[in-house]
Amino acid sequence: MASAHGTPAPDSPAPVPVPVPSRRSVIAGGSALAVPTLAAPAQAAPALAVPAQAAPAGRSAEVAEVTEVAVREDSWRTVLDDADLVWQRMPKTWFEGPYLGNGLLGSGIYAEPGGKNAVRFSVQHSEVQDHRPEFGSLFGLARLPIGHFTLEPVGAITGLDWRLGLHDAELTGALTTTAGTLRLRAFVHTTASVLAVEVTPSEGEKDFRWVFHPADAISPRAAFRPLPEGYRGNPPAVVERHGDLHAAVQPLLAGGEHATAWRELTTRSGRRTLHATVAHSHPRKTARARALRTVRRASAVPYDALARPHRTWWDRFYRKSFLSLPDARLQRFYWIQLYKAASAARRDAPVMATCGPWLEPTPWPNTWWNLNVQLEYWLIHGSNHLELDAVTRALSEFRDQLTAEVAPAYRADSAGIPRTTDTRLVNGGSTPSGQGYGVGIPGRNPPTPEVGNLTWALHNVWLSYRHTMDVSILRDTLFPLLRRAVSYYLHFLTPGADGRLHLPPTFSPEYGVDAPDCNYDLMLLRWGCRTLLDSAAELGVRDPLAPRWQEVLARLTPYPADAGGYMIGAGVPFAKSHRHYSHLLAIYPLYEVTGRTAEERALIERSLKHWVSFEGALQGYTFTGAASISALLGEGENALRFLEQLMTRFIQANTLYKESGPVIETPLSAARSLHDMVCQSWGGVIRVFPALPGVWREAAVHDFRTEGAFLLSAVREEGRTRWIRLHSEVGAPCAVRHGIAGPVEVRDGSGRRLRHEDAGDGVIRIRLRAGRSALITAEGDRPRPVIAPVRPNAPAPRWGLPG
Repeated sequence: MASAHGTPAPDSPAPVPVPVPSRRSVIAGGSALAVPTLAAPAQAAPALAVPAQAAPAGRSAEVAEVTEVAVREDSWRTVLDDADLVWQRMPKTWFEGPYLGNGLLGSGIYAEPGGKNAVRFSVQHSEVQDHRPEFGSLFGLARLPIGHFTLEPVGAITGLDWRLGLHDAELTGALTTTAGTLRLRAFVHTTASVLAVEVTPSEGEKDFRWVFHPADAISPRAAFRPLPEGYRGNPPAVVERHGDLHAAVQPLLAGGEHATAWRELTTRSGRRTLHATVAHSHPRKTARARALRTVRRASAVPYDALARPHRTWWDRFYRKSFLSLPDARLQRFYWIQLYKAASAARRDAPVMATCGPWLEPTPWPNTWWNLNVQLEYWLIHGSNHLELDAVTRALSEFRDQLTAEVAPAYRADSAGIPRTTDTRLVNGGSTPSGQGYGVGIPGRNPPTPEVGNLTWALHNVWLSYRHTMDVSILRDTLFPLLRRAVSYYLHFLTPGADGRLHLPPTFSPEYGVDAPDCNYDLMLLRWGCRTLLDSAAELGVRDPLAPRWQEVLARLTPYPADAGGYMIGAGVPFAKSHRHYSHLLAIYPLYEVTGRTAEERALIERSLKHWVSFEGALQGYTFTGAASISALLGEGENALRFLEQLMTRFIQANTLYKESGPVIETPLSAARSLHDMVCQSWGGVIRVFPALPGVWREAAVHDFRTEGAFLLSAVREEGRTRWIRLHSEVGAPCAVRHGIAGPVEVRDGSGRRLRHEDAGDGVIRIRLRAGRSALITAEGDRPRPVIAPVRPNAPAPRWGLPG
């Protein structure tokens, strides 16, 4: 932890001594990675016995048991304190500085541009957008910049010592000037949605000041692309005074407003605290009143009292899962991604835009559905953070808009989602006329009819279902929406001379050329039909479209491939550098092609090698996708090599990521790549430590959530898996590839032997009822199941800008 002056802690951690079941059986039928850390010997702190989670409501016949797994009491604090970002040099840009957020309100902190003697605290909000759909999602519906505060000291800034403490989601430290020091603490409250910055000045700095600078309320894309005809920015904000409160009220041409309100209070000792918030309203003008009310309430509470529930929320958040790895740099990176995800996402917040809640100059000021959204939310499943799942909520809440985004002729039974939308999934002027629907018509509506985005987004919903087995997700959201997404494809499938079903030209995201039998769409269509059939069986639905889905699975043309592996589509080879893996989705993340045979494995290897062989257009998420495909193949060395390339070539000082502007999905998807190295649970089998590189001889994971609604805890010691604990929440079929050499034994939470079946290929099947747990060990081994941070292989620099 930082001292009151933000002094960093040491950087170097102290040492720490089956045959696969059918998809129908799968569908019928725990938690985050940690990062290598400062860990004392296991005896240094008591172990905390962790009870298995209670069986879900409605399953009273099962009684939750206590399993003898203990988590060393200081484990979370150890890894989180070790992962804190530190700054001993002034960050000059958004991708170098600290960032705070709660899914709605966000603030990035860095030097005021232009060499000015000030520190910028940006103020942005994920609900603030324009409302002029006639100009499309990237101008007329774009996220709008709000403004920023500058902290302006009396003297010239000469140094700083800051720490972003992950455990409390709070920035602490000191700013040094020629006139004295400014000690600060800052956080964005997790529920009150207020930015609070407390500054304690020395005598020479007691006259420092805060200044708010409203931004021009125009789409950020205006700095990168020509303006649409007739488009103009909104009028300037009006700064008002309301007693000792201030408000910058931004009127919108489409009606409504957004308002930034703030108040600064000074104690008798000279400590000064700024409270600020943002509210948005459309079409009514209620934002000013709400913002003033929020600040008035928050500023009536002392800083520490306001921070107390905020800190409690974050402590509980992290304790939902644990992972520790012997790579100090990656472990720290991982925990920072969990902090970032919870700062940028909440179930009830808008689905993340490309920049999260930290809007900066960007050509992409909205939500992107042909890869970005999917990657942004993948880490929530394994890390046991379904409370961040805005995708399932938004697709359900705005499902009528998904119908409106296809052409009128198809709305009776179909739905889709365009490449870009606003917070309510509206695209606006996406057609050549600038009006109407946003999803193209295959073969008839060039350019770029991108059809598969909704189906891919629903794969995220399917992951949420599979990791919780919450049938309401399946019944109320996934099945009805996937039925409409697949029905849109069915309108365009036609039989060819070969007797196979074919698609007219569609667009594989970003490749630049339309292609018939486009692999992006064929792969999603096949997954969609298979999932609909499985879901109907699970729900007991006799759907009249089921014969058609079966026909598609039987007759759909094979995925086009050539000597280089999977092609973009029929007649369109993969022949240039391309960052997107849209043509490889059947491999990852759909796991429809997994290397079951030597021929299939060779096809995956050939496709991966060919894809990454073209330098030039490769970007960060190229390497997260390549790492996860390598992990699928069990190639941990290659997975780590791809992640190391990502870290050295693309990830910025504060773990944010940029191309032409901020893009949040890549670092978050790298956390999923780490998940894939530690645990995979596709095809009805839980694979424990399936792709660890040889240098990772130690690892610990606790309450990692898997498909089938299991919580996994496991420890690897000296290059071998020592024990595995699985807790079943709903009693789904349990098949585990455990990776333990030789015979194994399985015991329940009371130490009694559990019968298990050897399914071959290193897989065992266990009958595990809801609320019960199983401990898997080598036969005759009796380890004490304890979770604690593992020993790092080597010291590593902290993230941020250390000295």
